[in-house]
Amino acid sequence: MVRWSADRGLQARMLLTMFLLAAVYLIFINVIMAMGVGIQGVVLIMGVFLFIQYFYSDKIALASVGARIVSESEAPELHELVGRLCAIAGLPKPGIAIVRTDVPNAFATGRSQSSSVVAVTTGLLRRLDKSELEAVLAHELSHIKNRDVAVMTIASFLSTVASVIVQNIFFLGDRRDRESGSLIAVWIVSLVVWIVSFILIRALSRYREFSADRGSAIITGRPSALVSALMKISGTMARIPKEDLRRVEGMNAFFIIPTGAIANLLSTHPPIEARIAALERLEREIL
Repeated sequence: MVRWSADRGLQARMLLTMFLLAAVYLIFINVIMAMGVGIQGVVLIMGVFLFIQYFYSDKIALASVGARIVSESEAPELHELVGRLCAIAGLPKPGIAIVRTDVPNAFATGRSQSSSVVAVTTGLLRRLDKSELEAVLAHELSHIKNRDVAVMTIASFLSTVASVIVQNIFFLGDRRDRESGSLIAVWIVSLVVWIVSFILIRALSRYREFSADRGSAIITGRPSALVSALMKISGTMARIPKEDLRRVEGMNAFFIIPTGAIANLLSTHPPIEARIAALERLEREIL
């Protein structure tokens, strides 16, 4: 099993982002409680919703793109590759799923290491060589090792509550709340919390992608293989029919490379150029 060395700079940025997010949420909770507006029902409903999402996120994610769990007899090489990488990373072997689409991509889902699934598309299997596929799988296993699905679900909870309040404010509270102007104040606070937390959560997601890239390099010992895979996947994406891309775009936050370009500040993933530069620095450190 490889030693999982940490990138202290990256860890510090993630901790700072989570601290800022927690501070925003604390302010949000205190303001809502001080206003005394009756939104406890919203918090309860969203809590149930996110509880279901947390425990069934793997099934929801797989069903949304038509992924099918494959047995060892159906995909022996893929199972062997994942099993070997798990032994190196010190992880239990996850379920393995295949998505029948020409879009070259992969993702990991599941709330815990023991309930995770790694999914790859047929387009990815067709285009990558063995070392590139190994690097992509190691990236997804790093997400599992870092418990990214659980972290992002928890981080998004109060942001989701704020967004529901912003969109449904006039259905909340009673007549006294509306007449006192409390609802308007809650709406403004919720809007600010929603915007700030959205930006912070996207930043946290980008840091965790960098961390998963680093994990892949540590597991395989070949950062250049992931560089090659990222370049091949991103270079191919422009040639995929838009209809195929639309069918899987709901999973963009989970894919190793999203199917559409978004401004950096709002993107769940860092720019490809930044990821490649980080991997090349790691390659020089290893050599």
